[in-house]
Amino acid sequence: MTASAPLGSLAKPWDAIIIGAGAAGLFCAGVAGQRGLRVLVLDHAKTIGEKIRISGGGHCNFTNLHSNSENFLSLNPHFVKGPLARYTPADFVGLVKRHRIAFHEKHRGQLFCDGSARAIIDLLQHECAKGGVTLRHPVSVDAIRRDGDLWHVWTTSGSENSHALVLATGGLPVPALGATDFGLAVAKQFSVPVVPPRPALVPLALTAQALAPFGELSGLAVPVILSAGFARQRYGRARFEEDLLITHKGLSGPAMLQASSYWQEGEALELAWLSEVRWEALASDESQRLKNVEGVLSRALPQRLATVLCQMAGISGKRWAEVGKKDRSRLTQLLTRWSVKPAGTLGWKKAEVMLGGVDTRALDSRSLMVRGQPGLHFIGECVDVTGHLGGHNFQWAWASGFACAQALEARAV
Repeated sequence: MTASAPLGSLAKPWDAIIIGAGAAGLFCAGVAGQRGLRVLVLDHAKTIGEKIRISGGGHCNFTNLHSNSENFLSLNPHFVKGPLARYTPADFVGLVKRHRIAFHEKHRGQLFCDGSARAIIDLLQHECAKGGVTLRHPVSVDAIRRDGDLWHVWTTSGSENSHALVLATGGLPVPALGATDFGLAVAKQFSVPVVPPRPALVPLALTAQALAPFGELSGLAVPVILSAGFARQRYGRARFEEDLLITHKGLSGPAMLQASSYWQEGEALELAWLSEVRWEALASDESQRLKNVEGVLSRALPQRLATVLCQMAGISGKRWAEVGKKDRSRLTQLLTRWSVKPAGTLGWKKAEVMLGGVDTRALDSRSLMVRGQPGLHFIGECVDVTGHLGGHNFQWAWASGFACAQALEARAV
């Protein structure tokens, strides 16, 4: 990124220029502005906050009451502890209450707006207005350069300079909303290491062969136990007890979205339609001996799924008392430890977040500033910090934005 505009044409410096008017960028701007800093926010979108608007089915799962470091993936797993401790879910809930936004807990600490997600966008914009933040959009950044203590930014609406530059440009998911790799490109421009990104919280596709038995079950949701990460190449192994959704392309639902963050190409997942304890109790019930196997399974699983699993085990139509030891062992394996190898993810269009990003080992966790690059900060999703499903990624946006805002200095004249 280069530019030929003369530096003398640049205006007086801002305390901070934040590129990206999403959750992390707007929140950081509001906090910094209310600390007395002169802040400029730039965004290329005509309408800001679109990813917030569509999140949580339009109700924005804005945090999780139980959010902590164990809910995040990073090659530097301890990095998140400081920011999460300095700005907690209770802190953001307090802000939501001050704005009189009605909300409810839906599942395992997940908090949603009772009404539209637009309420959270309005909250962020109000906090920015309260801090005197200047917001410009749609505007594109053409070039960035550092000269001494100042960061120079050339945009389609003119040239600006600042003592600090904050990249809050998000990740690659949902390209239809304008998602790009801009933040990662800036990192590379200034020799900041980047962990290769890939889609996360994303449905996984199955091969035609693996999907064939489930062809008539598209749209069926069932609670399962799903394990991933056996290769332990990146983030280790994880186990999730959530709903699985069978689709015409593969597997989705909360269980699969969670597992996708740990899954590696070429690796199998282990899926339990029933826990071993529940299956053993069902299989040992002598009162079921004269029932057919489909009937036995349908006590714990949807009838259509029970039928398919019996077909896969090769015991359709048999009474339970007629199923031999070998067949029982095969059925037990299928029900409690089914190994399935996905063909791949459904890509950035279907992903909720990005895995990877700016390597946290290059950042100071107290300020989110790049070591060796004074005044250059990265926050939010473009950083190699990815939360589990359920409001954790929003909490990272608030926590990283707050940490950065608290570290920024008011130095403009």
